Order: sequence, then C-alpha cells, then structure tokens
Amino acid sequence: MRSASSGRSFAPTERFEAEVSARKLKPAYVLIGDESFFRRRCREAILRHLVPDELREFGLYECDLAATGIHEILDRARTASLMAPFQVFFIHGVKALYTRGSHEDEFEAIRSYAESPNPDALLIFIADHISIPADVRRIEMQDRDRYERIRETLGQCCGIVELGRVEESEAVRWVLRLAGEQGVNMEQDAARELVDALGGDLTMIANELEKLVLYAGEKKRITLAEVETLVIGAKQRSLYELTEAISARNAAAALEVLDAILCSGDGEEAAIGHLYMLARTFRQMLVIVEHNVRDSRALWQALWQGFRLPPFAADDVLRQARRYKTRREITHALRLIARADLALRSNPVSKRLVLEKLVLELAGAGDMEGSTPWLQDSLPQIR
Repeated sequence: MRSASSGRSFAPTERFEAEVSARKLKPAYVLIGDESFFRRRCREAILRHLVPDELREFGLYECDLAATGIHEILDRARTASLMAPFQVFFIHGVKALYTRGSHEDEFEAIRSYAESPNPDALLIFIADHISIPADVRRIEMQDRDRYERIRETLGQCCGIVELGRVEESEAVRWVLRLAGEQGVNMEQDAARELVDALGGDLTMIANELEKLVLYAGEKKRITLAEVETLVIGAKQRSLYELTEAISARNAAAALEVLDAILCSGDGEEAAIGHLYMLARTFRQMLVIVEHNVRDSRALWQALWQGFRLPPFAADDVLRQARRYKTRREITHALRLIARADLALRSNPVSKRLVLEKLVLELAGAGDMEGSTPWLQDSLPQIR
C-alpha cells in the first residue's frame, strides 16, 4: 500500500520517485539511512520504471564493495548491455569506502564517471550503516560524522536521498491517510496505538494495516479495540512468552522463544520492532514495581491510556514484574535493551546474534563481555 504526499520525512523518497518516473535522473544517488521502508520504495520505483521484469536478469546488478572493487563496478556501468536498454547497479557496503587508509583514488574514479556517465546506467549507493532519527538534531555523533563524510565525498557527484525515521505524529497522519485511500475510516486513537505498538516501524505498520483493512471488510472502520486485539495481542503473545522465560531466568527457554519469533513473520528484518516491544514491556514492569501494583484493578490505574496491557497479558506481566525485587534490576534491563538497539542500528554482521546476546544477558546467563567472544563478534566494529 502506498500513499500520496505524506509529510516531511516522506519528501526525499517522493522526490526521488518523481525523478525516476520522469526519467530526470542523475548518474548516481546515495540512499543514506537505515529506514528499510523508504529504501524499498526507492527500489520499487526504480524497478517499476527502469527495469522491466523480463529484462532484470540482464539489466539489474547487486554489488557489494566488500567483495567487488568500485573500479570494476564502474567499468561494468560504462559498458552498454547488448540485452537490456538500461542497467541499474545497487551498490551495497558503502561503509568500505570509509575504512582506514586513503580512498581518494576510488572517489576520484566515481567523480570521473559522474562527469561522463553512461546515460543508460544508474548507480545506487546504499549507505544503510547510518541511522537518521526523526529529529535530526538528535543524530548520534558517529552517524553525524559519517553523514558529513559522505556529503563531502559521494555527495559532490551523486544525488543524496535521506531515508530517516518518521516522527510519531507524522506516522499517525500517514496511517490515517493510507487507510482512507483504502476506503476505510480509522479512529485517531487506533492509528496512534498502531504506530506506538510497532515502534514507528513503517514496514511493520504497513503490513499490519493491510491486515486490519481486510478484517474491516464491509464495515469499513478500524477501532482502537481491534488494533489492541488483532495487532498488539498477536504480536505480544509470543513476546510475553519471551519475557516469561527471561524473568524466570530460564535462558534456554528464552532462546527457544526468540528463535520461534525470528523464524516467523518478518524475522530478523523486524528486529528493531521486536526490541521496541520488549522495551515497552519492561517499561510497563517498571511502572508496576514503582507503584507496587498487586492486582489488575490497580494495574489499569497505574498504566495510562495508550500504555496499557491487553487484558490477556495482565496477570502474566504482573507475575513477571514481581520477580524483579528492585527498580534497579529493571532499569539495568532497559539499559541492556538500549545498547542492543544501538547495535542493531549500526549494521551488525548478524541481527540474530545481537538479540541472542541480549536475551542471555537479560536472563542472567553470566558475564557476556568475557565469556562469549563468538557473540561479541556479532556486534558492529564501529570505527
């Protein structure tokens, strides 16, 4: 499902889609940011307008700078294809251009190509090792430095398309507009709860909204209760099984539940969404501990609208929260989750290993810093 003009965060992607549609293209672009929803929209626009299905075998190339040098890629781009009228090169691993040592020769080669490009080829550099928050003033210093280095190098000869996160209010407006385009009236609170429950992950939000639209059927209306039951309930049932094992300090069971979560649905691609929901549950447990909540009646008073538990989970989370004796234990867990969130947004070798390491830490399976080097290898080596 797609929408018309949707807001500030959507604007760079929509401008790029318009350029592709009109074929008013620069020789090369850099897609900066780890927001997979926008990256997929850019890719879909390129394929739809530039590379027909029957020609993709001959006109579409997936390259990785970790395995293929930029000089070789540029040589391919300069060479006209006998089988396809237009060629597109998706170039992954842009981070390799910014490792230690001089890369001026590589940047000069890119600049030289951009000055005299093949008009029937398009280069797309994918810089997904940078995370751009909805409020760019809060961008991490490391990401800011990486962004500036790209602007000073690739940005001199390539178009830049920012793929940043979306503010909650903007995401809510987008959801309402998207539902309206399907002829469905969605309650404002329902849209807000959908965005909040899925951590602003637009890919997951779009998928769940599509299911809600189908469920709405002829009544053409989506309510808050339906979002809580069909989306939050379905997503969090397995999550509560995970927090049950974690709070019981059963690391083996926790890893089994995590494996089941990752093997279903969007799997590792939804890792940040899973992490957000895990953090939400621990925040709810923190409120329960701070207010010394003992029963479900007091629970509804302690948790405010939009932050409440689905009815089926109330007793489970109350029981899990009681296993934590102090506020400090839960805040420590939240710090571990925040650290894992940073690792996931830093393009790790394996998202699964980052989540497995987190689960073992949360379940109290010993000191992870020194005893499990194979897990440490899964975390990004940030320069």
